[in-house]
Amino acid sequence: MTDKPQAPTPLDSETVAAYLRLHPEFFIDHDELIPELRIPHQRGDTVSLVERQVKLLRERNIDMRHRMAQLMEVARDNDRLFDKTRRLVLDLLDAGSLEEVVSCVEDSLRREFQVPFVSLILFSESPVPVGRSVSSAEAHQAIGGLLSGGKTLCGVLREHELKFLFGEADGSQVGSAAVVGLSHQGLHGVLAIGSADPQHYKSSIGTLFLGYIAEVLARVLPSFSTPLRSVR
Repeated sequence: MTDKPQAPTPLDSETVAAYLRLHPEFFIDHDELIPELRIPHQRGDTVSLVERQVKLLRERNIDMRHRMAQLMEVARDNDRLFDKTRRLVLDLLDAGSLEEVVSCVEDSLRREFQVPFVSLILFSESPVPVGRSVSSAEAHQAIGGLLSGGKTLCGVLREHELKFLFGEADGSQVGSAAVVGLSHQGLHGVLAIGSADPQHYKSSIGTLFLGYIAEVLARVLPSFSTPLRSVR
């Protein structure tokens, strides 16, 4: 009596898939199996393995091109942003008066950077001839929490903070804002930009330029004789 040959142990799909990943040339040596494969197609037809592979590679290629296009667009935006920031910094360094400094910052942010809501507030215990100024006590009472970290803060602000920064009318329209203190050997003011979109300034990403502008502005302001108040 002879023993019957044992049937091969069936393999699960994951084992087969793992083997094919390790041996991508499998169907080159066993092309007789290709006609027997059943591969689903968008129209329900049976297609060859080569056609399926070409379709997948084409889809991946399209996806990679979309990602590359997005990266290129981000790079172009960063180049434009850098150029605008560079021009503004040079204008600040060339400014000969406090009036030129204030108008330079506000005009550039509104026109060049297309920021709809801009606020530049200087801290002074006596009236400043140009722009807007408040005492340090008033500023800390209204937005002290926004100034304590020394970094650019972004997000949805409270109603009284928005009204203090942007005024009664504009403050009610601001959905999100980015705020940074003007600090160099003391705190001399605050610079804020706003958007009607609550999600626009949801993180510090994208507001790096604001920190650069604030650093330059904080160094330029004390050069003038205006009695700016240092609160640190």
